[in-house]
Amino acid sequence: MSLFLGAALVVLAAASPPPARVPVAVPYGEVLEALRASTGYDPLATTNGGRIQAEVLLRLVRRAHERAPDGPPLLVGHEEWFRALLEVTGVPAERAPLYAVLAHRHRQDMVAEYGDGRVVREVTAGPAPVLALNVTISWPETADAPREYSYEDNLSTPHLKVTDHRLITYRLLDFGDQIAFQEIEGLTGRPTTGALGFLFQIIGEGRVVEYRMAVAPTGVAVSRGRAKKGFFEVATTLTVYPDGRSEKGVPPDPVLRAIEQKLAQPLAIRYQPLAPIESRGR
Repeated sequence: MSLFLGAALVVLAAASPPPARVPVAVPYGEVLEALRASTGYDPLATTNGGRIQAEVLLRLVRRAHERAPDGPPLLVGHEEWFRALLEVTGVPAERAPLYAVLAHRHRQDMVAEYGDGRVVREVTAGPAPVLALNVTISWPETADAPREYSYEDNLSTPHLKVTDHRLITYRLLDFGDQIAFQEIEGLTGRPTTGALGFLFQIIGEGRVVEYRMAVAPTGVAVSRGRAKKGFFEVATTLTVYPDGRSEKGVPPDPVLRAIEQKLAQPLAIRYQPLAPIESRGR
């Protein structure tokens, strides 16, 4: 074997995804307990959906990491999630938020992969996360299964149309004082009102690529997201109140302004390739 060929094989091996690992289903009781621990805001509001999803996944992984530091991955089933959300909020299924109903109807399961060296390869700018996950959200691929579904969030300003594709993947990072969703694939959306709504009517839906969020002591969350459409990129900062109302930008509050500045700081991470996930496909 030539030196060049040997080096090439080493590079290919380093870039190839690790072998698939079969995830372990999280019992309903643990999902319920993790959901109950998310307090101080309305979990039924669509604008709080990403926050509660991240908090619960991180909570479940922290607990699993204590038992088994290297995994296996965790599977949070659509049935367990939906039942736990109804139990925690006390609402019947017919009054559940549309985003949760659609996820349940499409049988969207979540898989969280963790373990040292399985997510982050190298931090090149910004702080290192204290916990990092590879997250896969999907529903079974069958002949009659839809490729995507959409819904609209009318609590946000401007209103947003969100489209979930059958397979969504992202890296979920916990820094202690903020969380970040990076390398998002399979999630698109666009504003439907205001000047940005008019613009996105022309260029079409943008691909959400990054979302960072931090919460003030008052429970108000500040988030910063980036979406791309071809060569066009939009970065938006939102203030999300505990009841789910959101507004573009940040009010003149020194605490919230400080959070906004923190979320705008450079963050660059090289990741390990995503491993294929074996789902039970219920």
